[in-house]
Amino acid sequence: MAKLAHAQWSSRMTFVLAAAGSAVGLGNIWKFPYMVGESGGAAFVFVYLLCIGLIGLPILVSEWLIGRRGQKNPASTMSELARQANKSSMWAVVGISGIIGAFLILSFYSVIGGWSLYYTLNSVTGTFSGQDADGIGALFNGMLSNPGLLLLGHSAFMLLVIGIVAQGVTKGLEGAVRILMPVLALLLVVLIGYGMSTGHFGQALEYMFNPDWSKLSAETVLAALGHAFFTLSLGMGIMMAYGSYLGKEINLLQTARTVIIMDTVIALGAGLAIFPIVFANNLDLASGPGLIFVTLPLAFGNMDGGSLLGLMFFLLLTFAALTSAISLLEPVVELIEERTPLSRVVATIVAGVGAWALGIAALLSFNVWSEPLMFGMGVFDLLDTLTSKIMLPLTGLGAILFAAWCLERKSVEAELGLSATGVSVWNIIARYVAPAGVIAVFVTGLL
Repeated sequence: MAKLAHAQWSSRMTFVLAAAGSAVGLGNIWKFPYMVGESGGAAFVFVYLLCIGLIGLPILVSEWLIGRRGQKNPASTMSELARQANKSSMWAVVGISGIIGAFLILSFYSVIGGWSLYYTLNSVTGTFSGQDADGIGALFNGMLSNPGLLLLGHSAFMLLVIGIVAQGVTKGLEGAVRILMPVLALLLVVLIGYGMSTGHFGQALEYMFNPDWSKLSAETVLAALGHAFFTLSLGMGIMMAYGSYLGKEINLLQTARTVIIMDTVIALGAGLAIFPIVFANNLDLASGPGLIFVTLPLAFGNMDGGSLLGLMFFLLLTFAALTSAISLLEPVVELIEERTPLSRVVATIVAGVGAWALGIAALLSFNVWSEPLMFGMGVFDLLDTLTSKIMLPLTGLGAILFAAWCLERKSVEAELGLSATGVSVWNIIARYVAPAGVIAVFVTGLL
């Protein structure tokens, strides 16, 4: 049976919400605040913002541009555009790598989404109330040591993701982001409002926006560079897949600026929601990943209205994880749907069940399979390291190099609608600055 014409976003705004929803995820709500805490505050924030503009923007535009031109899944798009440009068919590896990366990331991302669902439930039942540090730590460790509980959360989260993606671009992806993104923003505003009432909001502002440059180190710069790259969902095939549903009338540069502003505002907002609570309760700024799942529940359990605030925060975290997870599944589904006779629903189930199965191996690495398998790492850490330090940087590098050096230069300039000066700036950044930044992240990640 012949396939239907390639789907399209119904409007620029729904595309912006979907792309921002993909970018806004655990990286913004969970990872960004603890990275700021570990890296000395405002100095990290300013370097991060610089990297978003110089590296994130051109790679994001490049992936959209490639996806829109190809109008297919990332692997087929790269193969077809390489053929049209008389370049090696090996460029298809960029698209394939992105799809595989998205699949691998979804497998363990869903496990963390399950954690968020579990903590949302604990907020409802008042489990955090009156707990001391040992009690909260025991809750987290007890969750990790219980494979049945982790499997339940992982399965519930993946079912939500499959249910949304199976409905297609218009009903599924657009319908989800139209609801989730405004609710996410509202929850964040409420939590920032609470932060203002703690008496420590000024301290949080000072910490995040008044840099102490003595705390800036090479390690801090590279951490900011890496996070700027990964927070925008680059190198995962996602933005190529989303770009393939994009009409020619959409201005890529303007839309990319909008998405980056939304993504950055939410990341900064998460810091302004979290740090006043951290300061008010004399908590450890540099507590790392445990800032969300250990440190904050301790604060919520010992403050007035903490149960409601905890519920809102973990709902926020769950919604952010969900908007990113549906985008991670999409490139895989698009590939299966286009390369096989399977319907959208069946393709989604096949891809989702595959990621779910791999996720079981990842969650078991916290308990039953806790012994290191390869390179001193369990399945969860191995998947995280393989994707974040190797596959994503190389895929993102491939996309920017292909767009900057292989696509016909005049057509790219015309499509971006730049002035003569803008063209010169774009070429310098896309051909040299952004690739150098990605290479720096990649090389440092391997050291």
